[in-house]
Amino acid sequence: MSTPQFKLIFRVPPSHLEMCKTAVFSAGAGKYPGGLYEEVSFEYLGVDQFRPSAGSTPHIGQPGVLERVEEYQVETLCVGEEVMRNAVKALRKAHPYEQVVVEVVQLVDIGDIDRR
Repeated sequence: MSTPQFKLIFRVPPSHLEMCKTAVFSAGAGKYPGGLYEEVSFEYLGVDQFRPSAGSTPHIGQPGVLERVEEYQVETLCVGEEVMRNAVKALRKAHPYEQVVVEVVQLVDIGDIDRR
């Protein structure tokens, strides 16, 4: 059986983009099987919307006020469950928000597909 693979997806403000990518890469994310590529990610800029609740201490904005801010969404590969878990821990430590948007999707091995 092959090692499970996961796609780690997270959103981050531009001010912390490189710090968060460095953290997940240092934890082993972004390496492709075979070792020919590392620190691989896909990122795109979008707009996030949120309203911090009373009692929150937001990095951006004020409680009760609707915010719309630019953020990057980053996707990277984690080979192995331990790498994925370590990358998520590292991300949460490096990320400035008290509520970090993190998605983990387990990938399905579809084997060798005819490339013709």
